[in-house]
Amino acid sequence: MKKASDLNLEIENIEIVNPSYSSKLEKYASLYCRIRKRKGVTEKLAKRILQKNLYFGAMMVRAGDADGMVAGAANLTASVIRAGRLIVGLQKGVSLPSSFFIMDVPGFVGGENGVLIFADAAVNPDPTPSQLAEIAISSAKSAEILLGWEPRVAMLSFSTKGSAHHPLVDKVVEATEIAKKRAPHLLIDGELQADAAIIPEVARRKIKESDVAGRANILIFPDLNAANIAYKLVQYMGRAKAYGPILQGFSKPISDLSRGASVEDIVGAIAIVCVEAQRGMS
Repeated sequence: MKKASDLNLEIENIEIVNPSYSSKLEKYASLYCRIRKRKGVTEKLAKRILQKNLYFGAMMVRAGDADGMVAGAANLTASVIRAGRLIVGLQKGVSLPSSFFIMDVPGFVGGENGVLIFADAAVNPDPTPSQLAEIAISSAKSAEILLGWEPRVAMLSFSTKGSAHHPLVDKVVEATEIAKKRAPHLLIDGELQADAAIIPEVARRKIKESDVAGRANILIFPDLNAANIAYKLVQYMGRAKAYGPILQGFSKPISDLSRGASVEDIVGAIAIVCVEAQRGMS
């Protein structure tokens, strides 16, 4: 309250909740005990856990008292994921949570008017081919529902259609084939180098036929190293706006934040979670 007053901000319509003194702590503790019944969690322990902001916020979402959660400016991504997975839970048919960034790149004419999705840049360090396929399908679904795009998914590698031979390339090829079998109507291609994925002239030189190459709007990176490095380089060297990481796979909207997030980044993440909630992304 003092901070808002110092900044001359009007916050009359904003409810500020202190978990330790919330009237809903008892109710949430009982619900948490039911969720963790197999672990034998006591109500006393549940109350202690739920006094942590992340867990209380996730329980607000689980109980229907909030439509979504934005967290991470003061927490590790792993902690946000843990609270979300434990309390909010995953969508039916989803085996792992993942994430994506919406990258708005000034001066870039590809993607969707200069906007691209990068995945997974925050959650899964070294996904298996099956997990990489699931990340691709989840990202396509998110793009379609959240942004209204026709997804065009590029599975990225340091090789384009057999130009290099390596087990890391094989992983991307296998992931692409799995994704095609699971989502036969999805426009997806791989393995593709980044330039072949987003630059039409390069795609024409390197690939004979592809509905994705040169015009991809969703870039699926082979691992967390590649994705995280790429989004930060594009953000800081390319002056791009990076919104996210937006978590996907949960039964209700949750968005993580970089601990280096600006006010603009946080506002963008809040807006995205609101749209997800309105469009029933669950």
